[in-house]
Amino acid sequence: MTVTATSVDQSDQLQPGPASGARGGGLLRLVPAAASALCGVLLYVSFPPRTLWWLALPAFAGFGWVLRGRSWKAALGLGYLFGLGFLLPLLVWTSVEVGPVPWLALVAIEAVFIALVGVGVAAVSRLPAWPVWAAAVWTAGEAARARAPFQGFPWGKVAFGQADGVFLPLAAVGGTPVLGFAVVLCGFGLYETGRLIAERRRNRVVRRAAATAALLSVAVPVVGSVAARALVSDSAQDGTATVALIQGNVPRAGLEFNAQRRAVLDYHARETHKLAADVRAGKVAKPDYVLWPENSSDIDPFEYPDAAVVIEQAAKDIGVPVSVGGVVERDGRLLNEQILWDPVKGPTQTYDKRQIQPFGEYLPLRSLVGAVNKSWTEMVHQDFSRGTKPGVFDIGGAKVGLATCYEAAFDWAVRDTVTHGAEMISVPSNNATFDRSEMTYQQLAMSRIRAVEHSRTVAVPVTSGVSAVIMPDGRITQRTGMFVPAYLVQKVPLRTSTTPATELGIVPEIALVLVAAGGIGWAIGSGPRARRRAGAA
Repeated sequence: MTVTATSVDQSDQLQPGPASGARGGGLLRLVPAAASALCGVLLYVSFPPRTLWWLALPAFAGFGWVLRGRSWKAALGLGYLFGLGFLLPLLVWTSVEVGPVPWLALVAIEAVFIALVGVGVAAVSRLPAWPVWAAAVWTAGEAARARAPFQGFPWGKVAFGQADGVFLPLAAVGGTPVLGFAVVLCGFGLYETGRLIAERRRNRVVRRAAATAALLSVAVPVVGSVAARALVSDSAQDGTATVALIQGNVPRAGLEFNAQRRAVLDYHARETHKLAADVRAGKVAKPDYVLWPENSSDIDPFEYPDAAVVIEQAAKDIGVPVSVGGVVERDGRLLNEQILWDPVKGPTQTYDKRQIQPFGEYLPLRSLVGAVNKSWTEMVHQDFSRGTKPGVFDIGGAKVGLATCYEAAFDWAVRDTVTHGAEMISVPSNNATFDRSEMTYQQLAMSRIRAVEHSRTVAVPVTSGVSAVIMPDGRITQRTGMFVPAYLVQKVPLRTSTTPATELGIVPEIALVLVAAGGIGWAIGSGPRARRRAGAA
């Protein structure tokens, strides 16, 4: 009897024979679980600060191997193990200030999404051209994770690990959904190609359509990324601007809270005065504007005149507008605000952060959290309010879009700065709370993806590092160290054209979610039909 390649279930292959013994059979049953967790770890290792982006491919190839042909219960557990292997090390930075409980709780919740993806991948793995359906299911899982719970948490999107990879230009085609889909598709396609080659060597019949689909699953993402390079450019379209980034650093220890806040403000002012002195000495070019990071003035300059004086003196010394990250209270609302401070006119424009961080800038389930640990509610004693308008500062004719820190992880929060006219993007951030963890490098990679996605220069001023200037092609041209005072000055291109990703917005993601839904629907519907055919036979 001939057996087609599509009829062999992996669950059958992993059953031990009678001679294996109970002990050997038990160990063999642990292989898929261990492999799934290790593949998750492999995906984590592909993320920054490492440049091993290509490890995402064997990670998904292995994930496809453990899921193909599984029951939904087995796939749920295997998917959860993959999620734990990936997210536990990726998100360990969340425990730096608050301990392990919030970190473990966050991972436990986020891994549920990946577990459900595992169920979906196992379901569609019996369909023709299953890598396509499976990759779409992964994208649908990321879309859900980016929206719920508590406004979503897109950290760990596959696309954010590809800043140094060959697939990066695909970000300009359809944003993070298309870039991530291509990587996952290629990984699943590699497994399917290897599986069919193995079947052929066993003298089993391999259908030409299945072989073609497997090869295309690998080839199309690679060829597509090469073709998409035509969309990537760092040429100036509306002139250039000389931009300065200030990294003032933060005091390490020994000061109480209010003194810490004042020290951070003073540090950023001091580094701006140093820049101004170097400009007068001819050491660096005079910038057209200066960008300070998020929380560079946690003292409200509208409420406290001494803070306003410090900022005003720095702006007058450098002689150009300064974008200041402030914490302000207005009409009873606490806001994470960017303030454009003109050396002559004072504060002229503001932008209020819209995507605020749960458990960092506001506390969902406050009474429940307080019952678990009262100190956590004291750390976030007042919730920040959300801004309502996109941030685009007009600075002497140059339009600078603003996406504050956490917002860089959200597709919409960066895109609508460009659709509202931004010619470059600033991502002011404060990573000091997370010490020297990988968090700052993971976030920097997000900004590199956004640069290519929207073909814009991205400036990343950070309180304690790593601050950087990123060209529209994703290259970092200047960067600072961590926990050092520094400034960066560079002439950057201002661009006005839009990429397909900017124009299409959420459309590619919706299309891939519909593909995933169609595949799962087909898989669910094909089960009863197959059983009826078997009964008739």
